[in-house]
Amino acid sequence: MTSNTLAKGILKAVGVLVAIVLVLYFLWLVQSVIVYLAVSLILTLIGMPIVKFLKNKCKFRNIFAVLTTLLVFVGFIFGFIMMFVPLVASQGHNLSLLNTAAIEQNVIQLIDQASNWLESHNIDSAKLLKESNMTSKINFNFIPNFLNMVLGTISSFGVGLASVLFITFFFLKDRQMFTNIIRVSLPETHKEKILNSLDKIDYLLSRYFIGLLVQLLIIFVLYLVVLLIFGVENALIIAFLCAVLNIIPYVGPLIGSILAAVLTMLSNLGSDFQSEILPTTIYVLFGFWIVQLIDNNLTGPLIFSNSVNSHPLEIFLVILAAGFFFGILGMVIAVPMYTILKVIAKEFFPDNKIVQLLTRKI
Repeated sequence: MTSNTLAKGILKAVGVLVAIVLVLYFLWLVQSVIVYLAVSLILTLIGMPIVKFLKNKCKFRNIFAVLTTLLVFVGFIFGFIMMFVPLVASQGHNLSLLNTAAIEQNVIQLIDQASNWLESHNIDSAKLLKESNMTSKINFNFIPNFLNMVLGTISSFGVGLASVLFITFFFLKDRQMFTNIIRVSLPETHKEKILNSLDKIDYLLSRYFIGLLVQLLIIFVLYLVVLLIFGVENALIIAFLCAVLNIIPYVGPLIGSILAAVLTMLSNLGSDFQSEILPTTIYVLFGFWIVQLIDNNLTGPLIFSNSVNSHPLEIFLVILAAGFFFGILGMVIAVPMYTILKVIAKEFFPDNKIVQLLTRKI
């Protein structure tokens, strides 16, 4: 190998690295646009069955079917806003979220009540709790900062929502045009396989996201029933927050249960700890556990196994592996990414025995 060849190889490697860095920097600069595109793509996958239904069954023209679908999305979004903003304001007032000293006093009062109950049952953990002086080590000043962040997010929500709806409109309206562009730009050798993969991915992911919405709706209703049975204040907002957390497999329900327990105790603050706060919290946690039992063994596996044509054990192992390697984000995107990989593998490696086994239902 001559010095000239070696120098060219080094320059080429440096050029590739510089190009990769520039691409990553560019993606970082336009990360908001990428998020808008991703959300718009998800809404498109959810909205396509609605558009097809309106066109095929109701005989809508394409433009009117798309506009009607977007109106459905907007109606749901503003319905949630109108429903939950007053409840959030009420919950914030009840918990004195804007008053750092007040919420600190509430938590200290709750811990003291728990300590007194434990002492009445001769449990030394109460003394350890007091000796550790845990409440003095908790910095409650994070609450106003958190609220400021939330308010900032809400203020920018309008721009993001308008951008997402605008992009979604053209994704739905001109879907055939985008398909034609992709068809023309693909190499002839793999065009058919790629187009078949895109069609199957579109179909399966549409079913997956619709199934996810159905699952969250079922969990929301069951959580709401549990909270209403035990008379928890602001049951609607608590049920909604806990249901949304179920998007994170396995970890989300645990966080939701803890959140429900804390809000239940704080909503009953002032009542007797032994006869009111503790039993109500235990009943709520037990109800949430029953809901999760139903979801993990019935609704979840049934919805997702049918939507992406995968075995429930297969989905469990994929989510577990994704969480181990990529954390919470990996758990959230595990099923759609695995579905995409299965479809691609089936098209490009149809003779592989493992691929045949995993994709026999696709």
